[in-house]
Amino acid sequence: MTDFDSDHELAAWAATSAGELLLDVRTQGLEGRELKDAGDMAAHEHLMKVLAEHRPDDAILSEESWRGTESAHDRSLTDRVWIIDPLDGTREFSEPPRDDWAVHVALWERGAGDGDGGLGELIAGAVAQPGIGQTFSTGDRVVVPPRTSDRPRIVVSRTRPPAFVEAFAAEIDAELVPMGSAGAKVMAVVRDVADAYIHAGGQYEWDSAAPVAVARAAGLFTSRVDGTPLRYNQDDVSLPDLIVCRPELSDTILEFVRRHGTD
Repeated sequence: MTDFDSDHELAAWAATSAGELLLDVRTQGLEGRELKDAGDMAAHEHLMKVLAEHRPDDAILSEESWRGTESAHDRSLTDRVWIIDPLDGTREFSEPPRDDWAVHVALWERGAGDGDGGLGELIAGAVAQPGIGQTFSTGDRVVVPPRTSDRPRIVVSRTRPPAFVEAFAAEIDAELVPMGSAGAKVMAVVRDVADAYIHAGGQYEWDSAAPVAVARAAGLFTSRVDGTPLRYNQDDVSLPDLIVCRPELSDTILEFVRRHGTD
């Protein structure tokens, strides 16, 4: 296996190779819950092996960790923690040929970031979207292309779009763009498929860490819905809301939330 001096390169390779494995799982004749579970576990085991081999001193926080497979290190005592979602969008993954699912690999480091009071920050990340054959990485320094739509486009859940986002879209005459996984939604903003992603329906750190790292590197605005910073590797890994958008839309979104809330 290749050696990786750069955390950016390792994140991108790990996400991409897990995505290739997931594409192979999709060809094995499984359906429904069996396909979801097989994909989750195959990608999780692959990422755990890759990170243990290349960064043996780092801790790992994975969505699958809550199902019985723990990191070899205590993340509360470790200065570097990989935050991974081996398969973001299991429903979409289990519905071929849907492509709005992703693999998330991010790295958090204690003491990183300016003026964070030692709370730590994301320093690398990658989001692989195997269905479209692309991996977006902090190492690539993706620049968001100029906006191509006259109307703002807000990406939302295809099954449960928040009512407050629908109200906000009506107020600014925005178009709603339904999509699956959180990673696919954030990358839609990076790709100029959408201009904003606003969420307040409940998520965990692994749902947004890698997408937020990539979005920040691309120059997008990121925050909680109240405008406070997104913090990772916390004792409570619930991180239920976020905003990712083009910088010019951030004040408009935050002002709407201040006036109307998210109920």
